[in-house]
Amino acid sequence: MTVTTEPEALLSHLHKTDGSATYSFAGYTVIGAVNGPIEAQKRDELPEEAIIDVIVRPSAGVGVTPENEYVNGKLVRANVNLPVLPALLQTATLSLLSASLPMTATLTSTSLAIISEDGRQQTITNPTARQIEQSQSFHVLAFTSQNELLLAESEGTFTMKEWDDVYSAAYGQCCTTAAVGDTDTLMDEGLPTDAGLMRFVRSTVEQQTASDLYWK
Repeated sequence: MTVTTEPEALLSHLHKTDGSATYSFAGYTVIGAVNGPIEAQKRDELPEEAIIDVIVRPSAGVGVTPENEYVNGKLVRANVNLPVLPALLQTATLSLLSASLPMTATLTSTSLAIISEDGRQQTITNPTARQIEQSQSFHVLAFTSQNELLLAESEGTFTMKEWDDVYSAAYGQCCTTAAVGDTDTLMDEGLPTDAGLMRFVRSTVEQQTASDLYWK
């Protein structure tokens, strides 16, 4: 698994889908596709509600049994694979944008690990698989384009002070620090207005839009 130092994305490259995206970052590559509207199965059909069916399949081997609500509380459930979660969320967002689906907000997600070396603790953004294995705690956070915390998943041992440091680091990577009224001014001056991941999503969509409208 090759580790990508900078995020890479390709939009609308699958021709038999309404929207598609391939996202590569931090050692993971995820391909996403969006299709709709499609007819829901009778068992899932609700006349007054829309249904979103999410299917996740590995690149090698066969897919797992679809997740349903378990009635048996004694059944041991599989653990969530947190390291791949940011790539899945980012791919889903880019795929929806590729399909031109109206959304109230987009999201950006990142992962962080707290590692203790020589008695000192260090917070690492987008850690490698080995760093995650050696870490005392691992965290995945996601923020909306309005700078609101959307998701926070953690595993391992950590204090509230350590979690606050993780939150601050993730916020700095995912969220914009410019006020809403200052965004247009900064854009006119050619200055970056967004944080790294948010700017990446925006520039990726802008490049795809320019490419789609090039023939005009």
